[in-house]
Amino acid sequence: MLQGGILLVASQRELRRELFDVLDREGHPTIHSARDTTHAAILLEGREPLALIVVAFDGDGRSGLMLCEQLRLLAPCVDAPIIAVLIDEATIRPTQLPEIVSGWLYASQIGTELIPRWQQLHRSASVTELPKMPHASGAPSSMALSSSGGDYRFVFEDGDGDWLIVDPVAERVVEASPAYTRHSGLANSVLTGLPLREVLSFEAVGIEKAFGDAGRRWLACLRKSIRGSDTGEASVRRVRQNGRELVALQFRSNQAGTRPAVALTLLARLFSSGRDDADVVDAARLLLDEMGLDYLAVWSARPEDSSVPTQIVQHWRGEEQIWPGPQLQSSLRLVLGGQPLMYPHDARRLADVDPLVGQLGLRGFVGLPLLDERRSVLGALLAGSRNPFGAPEIVEPVLHCAAAYFAHMLELRRTREQGRAEGLLDALTGLPNRLLFNDRLDTIIREATRTGETFAVLFVDLDRFKFINDTLGHAVGDRVLVAVTQRLRSSVRASDTVARYAGDEFIIVLRHIVKTDDVLRIAEKIVQLMDAPLHLDDGPELQVTASIGISFFPEDAPDAETLLKHADEAMYAAKSMGRNKYRVYDVSPAQEQQNAALKARLRHAEGNGELRVFYQPQINAGTEDIVGMEALLRWEHPELGNIGPGFFIPLAEETGLIVSIGEWVLRTACKQAKAWDDRFGLRLRLGVNLSAVQLMQPDLSEVVAAVLQETGLDPGLLELEVTESISIKAVPNLMENMQGLHRLGCHIAIDDFGTGAASLDYLRKLPADRIKIDQSFVRNIGVDPDDEAIVRATIEMAHRLKRGVVAEGVEIEQHLQFLRANHCDELQGYLFCRPLPQGSFERLLAERERLLTGVQDKLPA
Repeated sequence: MLQGGILLVASQRELRRELFDVLDREGHPTIHSARDTTHAAILLEGREPLALIVVAFDGDGRSGLMLCEQLRLLAPCVDAPIIAVLIDEATIRPTQLPEIVSGWLYASQIGTELIPRWQQLHRSASVTELPKMPHASGAPSSMALSSSGGDYRFVFEDGDGDWLIVDPVAERVVEASPAYTRHSGLANSVLTGLPLREVLSFEAVGIEKAFGDAGRRWLACLRKSIRGSDTGEASVRRVRQNGRELVALQFRSNQAGTRPAVALTLLARLFSSGRDDADVVDAARLLLDEMGLDYLAVWSARPEDSSVPTQIVQHWRGEEQIWPGPQLQSSLRLVLGGQPLMYPHDARRLADVDPLVGQLGLRGFVGLPLLDERRSVLGALLAGSRNPFGAPEIVEPVLHCAAAYFAHMLELRRTREQGRAEGLLDALTGLPNRLLFNDRLDTIIREATRTGETFAVLFVDLDRFKFINDTLGHAVGDRVLVAVTQRLRSSVRASDTVARYAGDEFIIVLRHIVKTDDVLRIAEKIVQLMDAPLHLDDGPELQVTASIGISFFPEDAPDAETLLKHADEAMYAAKSMGRNKYRVYDVSPAQEQQNAALKARLRHAEGNGELRVFYQPQINAGTEDIVGMEALLRWEHPELGNIGPGFFIPLAEETGLIVSIGEWVLRTACKQAKAWDDRFGLRLRLGVNLSAVQLMQPDLSEVVAAVLQETGLDPGLLELEVTESISIKAVPNLMENMQGLHRLGCHIAIDDFGTGAASLDYLRKLPADRIKIDQSFVRNIGVDPDDEAIVRATIEMAHRLKRGVVAEGVEIEQHLQFLRANHCDELQGYLFCRPLPQGSFERLLAERERLLTGVQDKLPA
């Protein structure tokens, strides 16, 4: 039992009562409970020195600090340690508490932490300093802990890391950080003294091996939590505390709500999911599990009428509830009225007015309206947790992106309902019918002609479908068509089109093609999906395969009719090869002959002066000033005129000419950039693309170093762009070359970001300084909410990972406003300037200099 009295000071009566009850249960005989300093002075008149003072801190902590200073003037309070209790509404962080405070805890931890933290102040051997966070490479650094005594919880909270202090001999937990207790849901008093094996288990190694590898790497592990367990990884470091050997162990959860890279993976999975009502349920479950939420609900409400909202999906990780009706949920009504609600750690403030929040015991809560592109409210997303959100700066952006996804789903559902009413959607599958598809394809061709886009048409025909109808009946055949529709939808992106053309024939349009191989991978994916057995409810297991024909715009045809004809011909060629295959439309003999002639001509194009380098400026999104430029290769054929890089670059890669041509582009662009830097002094960054073939060259960094030395260009001004569609595994020297270029001082950019499957691998593994969001997403701003959400999430997550962001394909003012509002760093596109030849770009820089000089001349001295 403690010697001396205890003083509790809090303006909130309920808080004083809770503090008193906890200390009273421990048997402390003398407990004084005061509202303020005056009240405390009356209670302590003539008393002996106190053993402990507990003070409530709210707001920014100023009133709490003043109260502590006034208490120190009272004789019984002069030497007593002070523990601060931070109430839920407090904005002051533990690291901002004054030195007069000896310890702290949150109000929510009073029942479990007050006594252990008071006891901690009396421990003779205390850890005073925790290790720094691991470096970006993920390799833990070695560290030693101070032995001078003190309270290390301040360092715990400042890093907000999930830390355990462990006795390596007894293999038991000595202490857990507040972040660890918040994220696991287990109190420090529960964790302290437990065997480490009951708290955390390593997947590939034993505890002894993990301790032996201390300071070397992150290890996959499983952590016990209030929900059962969390997957993640841990780093282990040896520490010393007053001569005693201990281990400091940091845990990183794989939950998307705690780590930016994992959150980006979640968003990728979310936006790649299907677009049916069943997929909304699956997406909600994915969000609940990956974000570590306890409650999630999606509501639909039509803005044009006042009917009762409809619940689309609800997930609750708890016991069965009697749910209050929507009219009683004030939070739902506010969100459906267009008001977002954000309570990352203080949702209990809603409990008095919203029975749902109080009934579920939610501490973290977010309510977001689901908006269409006209900002009309379509519904609401409600998400909550019984613990405060571990990282609100991650949770909130992810939930905003999820709200965009669910809003798109609701809008799509209503569009389908309207389309069925107007006869534009197939009544069975909900896909666009032939009439709507033909109109959509004409629109796609007009846009592609204007922008130079390449896209593919896939003609999908089910093999022997007539046999299913004839033997099992049309009802089974209809169910097969619905199942096939779901498989096709799951194979493509939101910007692609799937239509039911006729009977068992489907058409897919794949937009924004970067490489032909991307289309072939999707075709192969569809063939594999279709080859899997089809299980119908209360029906037989069926084997339904498909034959696919592929044609490309503009290579195979410039018009819709011919494109479809060629895809149809290729489909029948696939059937003739044995069915369950895909086939690309064969190029005509004349085209083969022309390609051979172009390859031969390309060998002499550089020497004949037919290759030219154009430059497109990159613009600062805030100032709209030029900060960089991208070098773009053009081929001016003497008879055929300008040949697009999308056509001749693959020819150059096939022949191996891309290596010499790429070096010529690099040398020409660096020489020109140096000349402009000498003349204008703008320090413009120069972006130069590297092809997959170049990246395979083992001497790439030596070639770049030689060009830089020859031209005199500062390496810091050169940025090498690597397209995301290049596989890290498929290019043997990629990592070595990238690291070599970085050592030279060059920058690395990931081009066409978002179009490949390796986004996270690139962000994690390549030494990239910047990412370039592909124009296919930027052009859909204002058109496709999915792509808007992807752009928004990419910018947010890239910034959290300390990468700059450039948006390509900025063509209209709406693109600019959206990207600026979402804090994109730089912009590139026709809204500012088309790619220009060397002379025109130089005149652009000269005109910029003239205008700025004129402005300076007019400024008063």
